[in-house]
Amino acid sequence: MRIGILNSGGDCPGLNAVIHGVVGAADQLGWEVIGFRDGFEGLLPPGDYTILKPKDTVGILKMGGTILGTTNKGHFAAKVGKGDIAEVPPEIVAKAKRTMEQLEISALVIVGGDGSLTTGLQLYREGWPIIGVPKTIDNDLHATAMTFGFDSAVNSVVDGLDRLQTTADSHKRVMVLEVMGRHAGWIALWGGIAGGASVVLLPEIPFSYEKVAEHIKARDAQGYHSTLVVVAEGACLPQGDIVSVDANCGGEVRLGGVGQVVAKRLEELTGKETRSCTLGHLQRGGAPTSLDRILGMRFGVMAVKLASEGDFGRMVSYQSYHVGSVPIQEAVNKLRLVEPDSELVQAARAVGICLGE
Repeated sequence: MRIGILNSGGDCPGLNAVIHGVVGAADQLGWEVIGFRDGFEGLLPPGDYTILKPKDTVGILKMGGTILGTTNKGHFAAKVGKGDIAEVPPEIVAKAKRTMEQLEISALVIVGGDGSLTTGLQLYREGWPIIGVPKTIDNDLHATAMTFGFDSAVNSVVDGLDRLQTTADSHKRVMVLEVMGRHAGWIALWGGIAGGASVVLLPEIPFSYEKVAEHIKARDAQGYHSTLVVVAEGACLPQGDIVSVDANCGGEVRLGGVGQVVAKRLEELTGKETRSCTLGHLQRGGAPTSLDRILGMRFGVMAVKLASEGDFGRMVSYQSYHVGSVPIQEAVNKLRLVEPDSELVQAARAVGICLGE
Protein backbone atom coordinates (compact mmCIF):
# COMPACT_ATOMS: atom_id res chain seq x y z
CA MET A 1 0.00 0.00 0.00
CA ARG A 2 1.16 3.52 -0.75
CA ILE A 3 -0.17 6.55 1.13
CA GLY A 4 0.38 10.25 0.62
CA ILE A 5 0.79 13.07 3.12
CA LEU A 6 0.77 16.83 2.72
CA ASN A 7 0.79 19.91 4.95
CA SER A 8 -1.41 22.82 3.97
CA GLY A 9 -2.01 26.28 5.41
CA GLY A 10 0.22 27.99 7.94
CA ASP A 11 3.22 26.22 9.44
CA CYS A 12 3.49 25.41 13.13
CA PRO A 13 5.71 23.44 15.51
CA GLY A 14 4.80 19.75 15.49
CA LEU A 15 4.20 19.24 11.77
CA ASN A 16 7.38 17.21 11.46
CA ALA A 17 6.26 15.09 14.41
CA VAL A 18 3.14 14.15 12.44
CA ILE A 19 5.27 13.20 9.44
CA HIS A 20 7.49 11.15 11.75
CA GLY A 21 4.44 9.33 13.13
CA VAL A 22 2.95 8.61 9.70
CA VAL A 23 6.21 7.35 8.19
CA GLY A 24 7.10 5.24 11.22
CA ALA A 25 3.68 3.61 11.55
CA ALA A 26 3.39 3.04 7.79
CA ASP A 27 6.83 1.43 7.66
CA GLN A 28 5.80 -1.05 10.36
CA LEU A 29 3.00 -2.17 8.01
CA GLY A 30 5.33 -2.38 5.03
CA TRP A 31 3.74 0.61 3.33
CA GLU A 32 5.37 3.35 1.30
CA VAL A 33 4.80 7.05 2.08
CA ILE A 34 4.80 9.79 -0.53
CA GLY A 35 5.25 13.32 0.81
CA PHE A 36 3.80 16.05 -1.41
CA ARG A 37 5.66 19.34 -1.30
CA ASP A 38 4.02 22.73 -0.66
CA GLY A 39 0.60 21.45 0.23
CA PHE A 40 -2.01 20.55 -2.37
CA GLU A 41 0.09 22.25 -5.03
CA GLY A 42 2.37 19.21 -4.97
CA LEU A 43 -0.50 17.15 -6.38
CA LEU A 44 -0.65 19.08 -9.63
CA PRO A 45 1.04 17.42 -12.64
CA PRO A 46 3.78 16.43 -12.98
CA GLY A 47 3.64 16.20 -9.20
CA ASP A 48 6.12 17.56 -6.69
CA TYR A 49 6.81 14.86 -4.15
CA THR A 50 9.37 12.74 -2.37
CA ILE A 51 9.40 9.18 -1.06
CA LEU A 52 9.70 9.26 2.73
CA LYS A 53 11.45 6.48 4.59
CA PRO A 54 12.19 6.22 8.33
CA LYS A 55 15.77 7.38 7.74
CA ASP A 56 14.36 10.61 6.27
CA THR A 57 12.55 11.44 9.50
CA VAL A 58 15.41 10.81 11.93
CA GLY A 59 15.86 13.91 14.08
CA ILE A 60 12.89 15.85 12.71
CA LEU A 61 10.80 15.58 15.90
CA LYS A 62 12.68 18.53 17.38
CA MET A 63 12.47 20.66 14.24
CA GLY A 64 9.92 23.42 13.76
CA GLY A 65 8.24 24.07 10.43
CA THR A 66 7.83 21.18 7.99
CA ILE A 67 10.30 19.31 5.81
CA LEU A 68 7.60 19.12 3.11
CA GLY A 69 6.90 22.85 2.93
CA THR A 70 3.41 24.33 2.99
CA THR A 71 1.34 27.14 1.52
CA ASN A 72 -1.95 28.89 2.20
CA LYS A 73 -2.25 30.17 -1.36
CA GLY A 74 -2.50 28.60 -4.79
CA HIS A 75 -5.07 26.58 -6.70
CA PHE A 76 -6.58 24.86 -3.65
CA ALA A 77 -7.41 27.85 -1.43
CA ALA A 78 -10.96 26.83 -0.58
CA LYS A 79 -11.39 28.99 2.55
CA VAL A 80 -11.69 32.66 1.66
CA GLY A 81 -12.90 34.15 4.94
CA LYS A 82 -14.98 33.46 8.02
CA GLY A 83 -18.16 31.78 6.86
CA ASP A 84 -17.18 32.03 3.17
CA ILE A 85 -16.19 28.86 1.34
CA ALA A 86 -15.14 28.52 -2.28
CA GLU A 87 -14.90 25.04 -3.76
CA VAL A 88 -11.81 24.02 -5.69
CA PRO A 89 -12.60 24.15 -9.44
CA PRO A 90 -13.36 20.75 -11.03
CA GLU A 91 -10.51 21.04 -13.54
CA ILE A 92 -7.97 21.48 -10.71
CA VAL A 93 -9.39 18.49 -8.84
CA ALA A 94 -9.22 16.39 -12.02
CA LYS A 95 -5.54 17.24 -12.56
CA ALA A 96 -4.64 16.37 -8.99
CA LYS A 97 -6.61 13.14 -9.18
CA ARG A 98 -4.53 12.02 -12.16
CA THR A 99 -1.40 12.40 -10.04
CA MET A 100 -3.01 10.32 -7.29
CA GLU A 101 -3.92 7.60 -9.78
CA GLN A 102 -0.51 7.57 -11.48
CA LEU A 103 1.23 7.20 -8.11
CA GLU A 104 -1.35 4.63 -6.95
CA ILE A 105 -2.03 6.50 -3.72
CA SER A 106 -4.48 4.51 -1.60
CA ALA A 107 -4.94 7.14 1.12
CA LEU A 108 -4.12 10.83 1.43
CA VAL A 109 -3.38 12.34 4.84
CA ILE A 110 -4.10 16.07 4.91
CA VAL A 111 -2.55 17.97 7.81
CA GLY A 112 -4.21 21.36 8.06
CA GLY A 113 -6.66 23.72 9.67
CA ASP A 114 -10.23 24.63 8.86
CA GLY A 115 -9.54 25.77 5.30
CA SER A 116 -7.38 22.78 4.37
CA LEU A 117 -9.82 20.30 5.87
CA THR A 118 -12.68 22.02 4.04
CA THR A 119 -10.81 21.22 0.83
CA GLY A 120 -10.25 17.69 2.12
CA LEU A 121 -13.98 17.28 2.76
CA GLN A 122 -14.75 18.37 -0.80
CA LEU A 123 -12.25 15.85 -2.18
CA TYR A 124 -13.64 13.08 0.05
CA ARG A 125 -17.16 13.76 -1.19
CA GLU A 126 -15.81 13.40 -4.72
CA GLY A 127 -14.48 9.94 -3.92
CA TRP A 128 -10.95 10.61 -2.64
CA PRO A 129 -9.58 8.45 0.23
CA ILE A 130 -9.02 11.35 2.64
CA ILE A 131 -7.90 11.37 6.28
CA GLY A 132 -7.58 14.69 8.12
CA VAL A 133 -5.15 15.70 10.84
CA PRO A 134 -6.02 18.96 12.68
CA LYS A 135 -3.34 21.64 12.69
CA THR A 136 -3.60 25.19 14.01
CA ILE A 137 -1.71 27.11 16.66
CA ASP A 138 -4.94 29.02 17.39
CA ASN A 139 -6.46 25.82 18.86
CA ASP A 140 -9.81 26.87 17.39
CA LEU A 141 -10.68 23.80 15.33
CA HIS A 142 -13.98 22.23 16.31
CA ALA A 143 -14.22 18.56 17.34
CA THR A 144 -10.78 18.34 18.95
CA ALA A 145 -9.87 19.57 22.43
CA MET A 146 -6.32 20.49 21.39
CA THR A 147 -4.18 20.78 18.29
CA PHE A 148 -0.41 20.43 18.15
CA GLY A 149 1.45 23.71 17.84
CA PHE A 150 -0.78 25.44 20.37
CA ASP A 151 1.36 24.58 23.38
CA SER A 152 4.49 25.81 21.60
CA ALA A 153 2.78 29.08 20.69
CA VAL A 154 1.65 29.59 24.29
CA ASN A 155 5.21 28.96 25.49
CA SER A 156 6.50 31.69 23.19
CA VAL A 157 3.93 34.10 24.65
CA VAL A 158 4.97 33.19 28.19
CA ASP A 159 8.63 33.71 27.31
CA GLY A 160 7.80 37.09 25.79
CA LEU A 161 5.85 38.18 28.89
CA ASP A 162 8.66 37.05 31.18
CA ARG A 163 11.04 39.27 29.26
CA LEU A 164 8.65 42.22 29.10
CA GLN A 165 8.01 42.01 32.84
CA THR A 166 11.60 42.93 33.73
CA THR A 167 11.71 45.98 31.49
CA ALA A 168 8.20 47.01 32.56
CA ASP A 169 9.25 46.86 36.23
CA SER A 170 12.41 48.82 35.57
CA HIS A 171 10.57 51.72 33.93
CA LYS A 172 7.18 51.41 35.66
CA ARG A 173 5.54 51.01 32.26
CA VAL A 174 2.46 49.39 30.83
CA MET A 175 3.52 46.80 28.24
CA VAL A 176 1.00 45.59 25.64
CA LEU A 177 1.79 42.31 23.92
CA GLU A 178 -0.15 41.47 20.74
CA VAL A 179 -0.48 37.75 20.04
CA MET A 180 -2.10 35.63 17.35
CA GLY A 181 -5.76 34.68 17.51
CA ARG A 182 -8.01 35.77 14.64
CA HIS A 183 -11.37 34.61 15.93
CA ALA A 184 -10.42 32.72 19.09
CA GLY A 185 -8.47 33.95 22.10
CA TRP A 186 -6.98 30.67 23.31
CA ILE A 187 -3.35 31.75 22.87
CA ALA A 188 -3.98 35.08 24.59
CA LEU A 189 -5.90 33.48 27.48
CA TRP A 190 -3.50 30.61 28.18
CA GLY A 191 -0.38 32.70 27.53
CA GLY A 192 -1.67 35.62 29.55
CA ILE A 193 -2.51 33.52 32.59
CA ALA A 194 0.73 31.53 32.50
CA GLY A 195 2.83 34.65 31.82
CA GLY A 196 1.41 36.68 34.68
CA ALA A 197 -0.47 39.29 32.63
CA SER A 198 -2.87 41.53 34.54
CA VAL A 199 -5.06 42.27 31.51
CA VAL A 200 -6.13 39.85 28.77
CA LEU A 201 -8.26 41.03 25.84
CA LEU A 202 -10.00 38.40 23.71
CA PRO A 203 -12.06 38.39 20.48
CA GLU A 204 -14.91 36.67 22.35
CA ILE A 205 -15.29 39.23 25.16
CA PRO A 206 -15.98 42.92 24.34
CA PHE A 207 -13.74 45.26 26.30
CA SER A 208 -13.79 48.87 27.41
CA TYR A 209 -10.71 51.10 27.44
CA GLU A 210 -12.06 52.77 30.55
CA LYS A 211 -12.36 49.47 32.44
CA VAL A 212 -8.80 48.53 31.56
CA ALA A 213 -7.54 51.98 32.53
CA GLU A 214 -9.35 51.77 35.89
CA HIS A 215 -7.68 48.43 36.52
CA ILE A 216 -4.22 49.84 35.75
CA LYS A 217 -4.82 52.87 37.99
CA ALA A 218 -6.01 50.61 40.81
CA ARG A 219 -2.84 48.53 40.51
CA ASP A 220 -0.77 51.72 40.59
CA ALA A 221 -2.52 52.81 43.78
CA GLN A 222 -1.72 49.43 45.35
CA GLY A 223 1.97 49.83 44.55
CA TYR A 224 2.09 47.75 41.38
CA HIS A 225 3.57 50.29 38.99
CA SER A 226 3.94 48.04 35.95
CA THR A 227 1.21 46.17 34.09
CA LEU A 228 1.33 43.51 31.39
CA VAL A 229 -1.51 43.53 28.87
CA VAL A 230 -2.08 40.70 26.37
CA VAL A 231 -4.36 41.33 23.40
CA ALA A 232 -5.34 38.86 20.68
CA GLU A 233 -4.92 40.21 17.15
CA GLY A 234 -8.62 39.62 16.46
CA ALA A 235 -9.94 41.44 19.52
CA CYS A 236 -12.58 43.98 18.55
CA LEU A 237 -12.01 47.57 19.60
CA PRO A 238 -14.78 49.10 21.73
CA GLN A 239 -16.29 50.73 18.64
CA GLY A 240 -16.48 47.32 16.97
CA ASP A 241 -13.54 47.63 14.57
CA ILE A 242 -10.90 44.95 13.96
CA VAL A 243 -7.44 46.32 13.17
CA SER A 244 -5.98 44.95 9.92
CA VAL A 245 -2.73 45.41 8.04
CA ASP A 246 -3.97 44.72 4.53
CA ALA A 247 -7.58 44.38 3.42
CA ASN A 248 -6.64 43.38 -0.14
CA CYS A 249 -4.13 40.58 0.35
CA GLY A 250 -6.38 37.85 -1.05
CA GLY A 251 -8.35 35.45 1.13
CA GLU A 252 -8.80 36.46 4.74
CA VAL A 253 -7.86 39.96 5.85
CA ARG A 254 -4.38 40.05 7.40
CA LEU A 255 -4.74 41.27 10.96
CA GLY A 256 -2.22 43.24 13.00
CA GLY A 257 -1.76 46.49 14.85
CA VAL A 258 -4.35 46.23 17.60
CA GLY A 259 -1.58 46.25 20.21
CA GLN A 260 -0.39 49.69 19.12
CA VAL A 261 -3.94 51.07 19.08
CA VAL A 262 -4.65 49.74 22.57
CA ALA A 263 -1.31 51.00 23.93
CA LYS A 264 -1.87 54.53 22.62
CA ARG A 265 -5.35 54.78 24.12
CA LEU A 266 -4.30 53.36 27.50
CA GLU A 267 -1.43 55.84 27.72
CA GLU A 268 -3.91 58.67 27.12
CA LEU A 269 -6.29 57.41 29.81
CA THR A 270 -3.74 56.47 32.48
CA GLY A 271 -0.93 58.93 31.89
CA LYS A 272 1.52 56.04 32.21
CA GLU A 273 4.20 55.39 29.62
CA THR A 274 2.92 52.52 27.51
CA ARG A 275 4.74 50.45 24.91
CA SER A 276 3.51 47.72 22.57
CA CYS A 277 5.19 44.62 21.18
CA THR A 278 3.92 42.19 18.53
CA LEU A 279 5.10 38.57 18.67
CA GLY A 280 3.81 37.76 15.20
CA HIS A 281 5.41 34.77 13.51
CA LEU A 282 7.71 34.12 16.45
CA GLN A 283 4.73 32.13 17.73
CA ARG A 284 4.89 29.82 14.72
CA GLY A 285 8.62 29.24 14.67
CA GLY A 286 11.14 27.34 16.70
CA ALA A 287 11.26 23.86 18.15
CA PRO A 288 8.00 22.27 19.35
CA THR A 289 7.47 21.57 23.02
CA SER A 290 7.55 17.98 24.26
CA LEU A 291 3.74 18.00 24.40
CA ASP A 292 3.48 19.04 20.74
CA ARG A 293 6.07 16.47 19.67
CA ILE A 294 4.16 13.66 21.34
CA LEU A 295 0.71 14.88 20.24
CA GLY A 296 1.84 15.33 16.65
CA MET A 297 3.40 11.86 16.58
CA ARG A 298 0.23 10.31 18.03
CA PHE A 299 -1.89 12.09 15.43
CA GLY A 300 0.31 10.68 12.65
CA VAL A 301 0.05 7.15 14.02
CA MET A 302 -3.74 7.42 14.28
CA ALA A 303 -3.94 8.64 10.68
CA VAL A 304 -2.19 5.47 9.51
CA LYS A 305 -4.51 3.36 11.67
CA LEU A 306 -7.53 4.95 10.01
CA ALA A 307 -5.99 4.27 6.60
CA SER A 308 -5.40 0.63 7.50
CA GLU A 309 -9.07 0.29 8.42
CA GLY A 310 -10.26 2.13 5.30
CA ASP A 311 -11.96 4.65 7.56
CA PHE A 312 -11.84 7.64 5.24
CA GLY A 313 -13.53 11.01 5.52
CA ARG A 314 -12.49 11.27 9.17
CA MET A 315 -10.26 13.62 11.13
CA VAL A 316 -7.96 12.60 13.95
CA SER A 317 -9.28 14.08 17.20
CA TYR A 318 -7.97 14.54 20.74
CA GLN A 319 -10.53 14.31 23.54
CA SER A 320 -10.11 13.51 27.23
CA TYR A 321 -6.43 12.50 26.79
CA HIS A 322 -7.43 10.01 24.07
CA VAL A 323 -6.61 10.22 20.36
CA GLY A 324 -9.54 9.03 18.25
CA SER A 325 -11.36 10.36 15.20
CA VAL A 326 -14.50 12.19 14.08
CA PRO A 327 -16.08 12.80 10.66
CA ILE A 328 -14.34 15.72 8.95
CA GLN A 329 -17.70 17.38 8.35
CA GLU A 330 -18.12 17.73 12.13
CA ALA A 331 -14.83 19.58 12.43
CA VAL A 332 -14.98 22.24 9.71
CA ASN A 333 -16.88 25.50 9.28
CA LYS A 334 -17.45 25.79 13.02
CA LEU A 335 -14.81 27.36 15.21
CA ARG A 336 -14.12 26.38 18.81
CA LEU A 337 -14.15 29.67 20.66
CA VAL A 338 -13.46 30.70 24.24
CA GLU A 339 -16.71 30.66 26.20
CA PRO A 340 -16.99 33.87 28.26
CA ASP A 341 -18.22 31.93 31.31
CA SER A 342 -15.96 28.88 30.95
CA GLU A 343 -14.06 27.52 33.93
CA LEU A 344 -10.73 28.92 32.73
CA VAL A 345 -12.14 32.40 32.17
CA GLN A 346 -13.77 32.32 35.60
CA ALA A 347 -10.43 31.25 37.10
CA ALA A 348 -8.74 34.22 35.42
CA ARG A 349 -11.32 36.59 36.88
CA ALA A 350 -10.96 34.95 40.29
CA VAL A 351 -7.24 35.82 40.50
CA GLY A 352 -7.84 39.41 39.47
CA ILE A 353 -7.09 39.33 35.75
CA CYS A 354 -8.99 42.07 33.94
CA LEU A 355 -10.76 41.06 30.74
CA GLY A 356 -11.87 44.60 30.01
CA GLU A 357 -15.50 44.00 30.89
